[in-house]
Order: sequence, then structure tokens, then C-alpha cells
Amino acid sequence: MSKPKVLFVCLGNICRSPTAEAVFRRKAIEAGLDVYIDSAGTGAWHQGELPDARAREAGQKRGYSFAGQTARAVFDTDFRDFDFILAMDRRNLQELKQRVTENFTGKLDLFLEYGQSKNQEVPDPYYGGLDGFENVLDLIEDASDGLIRTLQQIP
Repeated sequence: MSKPKVLFVCLGNICRSPTAEAVFRRKAIEAGLDVYIDSAGTGAWHQGELPDARAREAGQKRGYSFAGQTARAVFDTDFRDFDFILAMDRRNLQELKQRVTENFTGKLDLFLEYGQSKNQEVPDPYYGGLDGFENVLDLIEDASDGLIRTLQQIP
């Protein structure tokens, strides 16, 4: 496989998937992996907006950068362009499965399938308190480590 391309997907692309993008980007660099990383939402309500300030604050406290990120919706071309399209929860995975194009040959899955957590979904922290964003980071850090191990095994 040439340079793997990973797309993280949540509902609005302002909390969970941009956090996954920021966390995974740093972890991939630290692991010496050359990976193209992006994030998107199944909805376009926040198109062009920065990630949620609470997500950025929680992530930046742990040393993650959200530089250059703005919300975007999933495009049909993403199914052509990405090798891994990883949803934060079942609702978004179902939406992606309904939209997947027949030429998609990559992996479409829940992101937390790569982690050690008992959780299968990254909960949406948008309507909760700051502790929700910390929990999201914990889950994403764990799944990112697992995804790194998976990518390191690809010849």
C-alpha cells in the first residue's frame, strides 16, 4: 500500500472527528508513519467552522494541534480517496454505509474497533461538560495507538 489515507467521521465534524485527526496526526508522526489524515462530518451544518473551542482546549492541554482544521462534510469522492473511513459511532457508520460507493475498496468501520476500550462508540460530548471532552480524548488516544499498530503491519 502506498501512503495510507485515513478519514475520521462524526456528525458535524467539530468535536470528535477533528479531535481524532489531531491526536492521530501527532501519534503517526511520533511513530514515523507517513499517513494522509483528514476528518469530516456526515452533516454539513458546521461547514467551514473551526473545531469546538472545548475540544481544542482539552486537546491542546495534551499537546495536540488543531491547526488548519475546519469542518467539512463527507464527499462521495472520499470513498475513492481514502483507505480507512472510521466512524465515531454507529449512527454515522450507518449513514456512511448507505452512501458508500461501489468502487470503495477500503475499510469502513467504527474507530474504536482499533482500541482496547469496552466502548464501541465515541460519545458525542457536544451537549455535556468538559469531562466529556476528556473522555473522548482518552478513547481516541487508545484507538489511535491500535490503528498505528495496524498500519505498521501493512507492507
